[in-house]
Amino acid sequence: MRAVMSLSGGMDSTGLLIRLISEGYKVSCISFDYGQKHKIEVEKAAQNIAYLRQNNISIEHKVIDLTSTIGILNSALTSNEINVPEGHYEKEQMKSTVVPNRNAIFSSIIYGYALSISETESTDVKIALGVHSGDHAIYPDCRPEFYHALDNAFSIGNWGSERIDFHLPYINGDKVYILRDSLKNCKKLKLDFDIVFGNTITSYNPDENGISSGKSGSDVERILAFDSLGRKDPIQYQDSWETVLSNAKKEQLRYYVMKENGTERAFTGEYDKHFEKGSYHCAYCNKLLFSSESKFNSGCGWPAFSEEDQNANISQLKDTSHGMVRIEVRCSECDSHLGHLFHESRGPRYCINSICLEFKGD
Repeated sequence: MRAVMSLSGGMDSTGLLIRLISEGYKVSCISFDYGQKHKIEVEKAAQNIAYLRQNNISIEHKVIDLTSTIGILNSALTSNEINVPEGHYEKEQMKSTVVPNRNAIFSSIIYGYALSISETESTDVKIALGVHSGDHAIYPDCRPEFYHALDNAFSIGNWGSERIDFHLPYINGDKVYILRDSLKNCKKLKLDFDIVFGNTITSYNPDENGISSGKSGSDVERILAFDSLGRKDPIQYQDSWETVLSNAKKEQLRYYVMKENGTERAFTGEYDKHFEKGSYHCAYCNKLLFSSESKFNSGCGWPAFSEEDQNANISQLKDTSHGMVRIEVRCSECDSHLGHLFHESRGPRYCINSICLEFKGD
């Protein structure tokens, strides 16, 4: 069995490589240098190829320079003028990490190489890619319908395409699924899981030494995946594992509350018993929402405010969830869920989730 794949040096494509080897494929890997800020991922890919060879697993590995091609495209991953955003992977601003048409460009090159292998070796070839469901929200070129359309177009435009198929085993899975799959396959191949994934990087904004920040959306998703399996990520981060894990969990909770209308548990929020002088801003878009002068101790378990800032214009919506009729409040700037407004005998009480707020002291 024959396969050609894109090996970025990240955990998804690395997991896919281990899976293909475990399934008995002869694999050719292509890595792309396209001027990405996290170019160290190409070095990581080479490190894993070397590790596999040490274990008598021979893998063809080619690095293709696309810096002049993709360098003309606008993306936070390639432009020094655009900062890589931090936070949850599915936040709206993560769209700045999209490189226009990147996967179509990569797939076109890989498809051409697969056709060449098919002809010279007289064999069917799988084009294997590590795209997964966690990518779908931000990256349109990671969605199943994109690859169905691409496969159809490539089939129409090439002789010999009947011997080429896209192989996307993770398309409906996520990073946790990939890690579970990799644990099984590493064990089968007698490879050290921590060495394999220690030779990967997922960060879009590593430092000058190639060390992950732990704060980019891709970092957060990776950290949470390892934690879901009860494992410590084997790569080095700029902060301790405990610190980056805590930050990732905070980002996960923030996204759940602000974008999925969740609620943090009572008496657990950072600002429940917080009474310093200053102002409280939307944690998502930084819009000024409340002053500390309006904050009071309601005993309800969440930060309580008697009034909003005069320019906050907080949106009020009827909420009939959980068998109740309440007034939901949302940020008027970014439409993030904040909490609820209650009209009580003592006056209005804005009951706000701490995770939705950022405090700035006077």
